[in-house]
Amino acid sequence: MHIDIRHEIRHDRMALLGILVLALILFMAVFAPLLSPYSPTEYTGRIFNPPSMDHFFGTDSMGQDIWARLLFGARTSLLVAVSVALIASSLSVLIGASSALVGGLYERFWMRAVDVMISLPTIIVMILIAAYFRPSLPLLILLISVFSWPGGARIVRSQVLTLKERMHIYAARTFGADQRHILKNHIVPDISPIIASMMIQDARRAVFMEAGLAFLGVSDPQIISWGKMMHQALAFTYLDVWKWWLLPTGILLSLTLVSLSFLGVGLEAAVDPRLCRHEHEHGYDHEHVCDHEQGYDHERGVDQNDILDQEDEIGLYEMEQYEIEAHENENAVLMEAERC
Repeated sequence: MHIDIRHEIRHDRMALLGILVLALILFMAVFAPLLSPYSPTEYTGRIFNPPSMDHFFGTDSMGQDIWARLLFGARTSLLVAVSVALIASSLSVLIGASSALVGGLYERFWMRAVDVMISLPTIIVMILIAAYFRPSLPLLILLISVFSWPGGARIVRSQVLTLKERMHIYAARTFGADQRHILKNHIVPDISPIIASMMIQDARRAVFMEAGLAFLGVSDPQIISWGKMMHQALAFTYLDVWKWWLLPTGILLSLTLVSLSFLGVGLEAAVDPRLCRHEHEHGYDHEHVCDHEQGYDHERGVDQNDILDQEDEIGLYEMEQYEIEAHENENAVLMEAERC
């Protein structure tokens, strides 16, 4: 797939906004100890203290600084998002691509496994497993990853089934390349934009699932989580403390999810040329963008897709000529042998 993701993202305002918000949240998570003079578990001596210069969002029922807990809660959410995105996407690519390349019983087994995983009630199964084992952050990351890869595996499989019939894949197989070489050097680079989009969606799902499970109480008590903070704040809605305790946490969690959604939509539009935007949504020439997404080169005045089709036709013609010459040589050898 000949797609310049960076060029598409630079002209997508929604994607740029999502990147900006994610960069801000990442900055908060990385420099959390410098942005707050208090530890997230430190008792400040004042309970339900309103926002002030010492405590930007006040203190909670345990006398802990809410701003500090928001900063360190961002670390938990981003850690879960990155871990799940890497693990789930790797499983999706490995299982989906190998199923399409190998086929047969191996493919049927994994596709039935995907059907089973998708049909399971995710939340209920995760709560039961976490209740049986001791809830911890690594277990939570593993559970979310296990229930996130099946959908991506289907997408990867459908793409690889199309790609493996392309001329360059056929040529690599003709020259003796094994399945591992084809997967590493041809399949994965071709579907890299789709993999990037899947990773964004897996990260968004991971942030939502982690906060939801923590809100339900399925989390490590020693881990600081935005979902757990919202659950604790709801117990004091009859007081005015929820204004500076619940709302900032919910807004920061919503901003994280919305920014990941914006970035995911931008990547999806970059991957799929049919999703051409209207001029007022992007602020630049819609006709030029659609031509670029469809492979039209304005500088050269040619269609890149036509060039690729011509190259494929030339390759097929050369292969046919080679096969005809080989067949004629074989007939000549047989005729010479009969004469002898």
